[in-house]
Amino acid sequence: MKNIKIMYLLFASFMLIFSACDPIVEEEHLSDTTDVAGVKLVATQSTPGGNEITISMVSPGITGYWDYNLGLALTNEKKFIYPIPGKATFKYTGTLGSQFFSKTIDVQVDKLDHALDQDWYDLVGTNTSAGKTWVFYKDNPQTNGDGPLWWFMSPPNDPSTAMNAWWNAGICCGPSDQNGKMHFDLNGAANYNHYETLTATPTKGSFVLDVANKKLIIKNSKMLGYAAGNKDGVYTIIELTSTKMVLYLNNNEANSTGWTFVFKPQ
Repeated sequence: MKNIKIMYLLFASFMLIFSACDPIVEEEHLSDTTDVAGVKLVATQSTPGGNEITISMVSPGITGYWDYNLGLALTNEKKFIYPIPGKATFKYTGTLGSQFFSKTIDVQVDKLDHALDQDWYDLVGTNTSAGKTWVFYKDNPQTNGDGPLWWFMSPPNDPSTAMNAWWNAGICCGPSDQNGKMHFDLNGAANYNHYETLTATPTKGSFVLDVANKKLIIKNSKMLGYAAGNKDGVYTIIELTSTKMVLYLNNNEANSTGWTFVFKPQ
């Protein structure tokens, strides 16, 4: 009996020791600082109807980013020169605290009174509403010994090697749209049309020119030479002047290699 009592005492002592070591947990729950309706977005133009725009999210306690159609700004305020006349819609995505949200603001651009980056004029021409048409540069004086370089396999994952032709496919096995064209304009939107041939009905889409990151993105249509393109439509700009455009894919879906596209204005 005495031994049983000692065992009970020892067991009770162990229970006290272990219970004393249990961590104290304080549960914290995220709470919203406001609701979506309470998030205030502000857009200002440096001149009435002008294309220099500042967009701001001014509600305290909110964090997020802007999609201003030309790229993403990981900040609550972004100032930029917008290239497209007409109504523009910009989207802010952020967190209220416990949930994510998106909210938009519209800006009416009536005039392009601030000059665009030169890449825009090179791509769409100085008459941005009329736009510009590009075709393959089949008579490109730059060759690899086999013939002009205008559509060819290149090393993967290295834009600096874009003009190193592994296989000059254009001289023997050009794409189905090799005699087609593509047109870019800023007539109310960033419009893009792909033509399988010079007289074909176009496949209409849109584009994003990311000047800062040297990217050209084709949406809801196809790049000229799409047989070697990717579904995401994202191309690295190697060269862009008023007379020549060189685009590069670092890992095309058809071959898992690089691929280079060379164009000239029609």
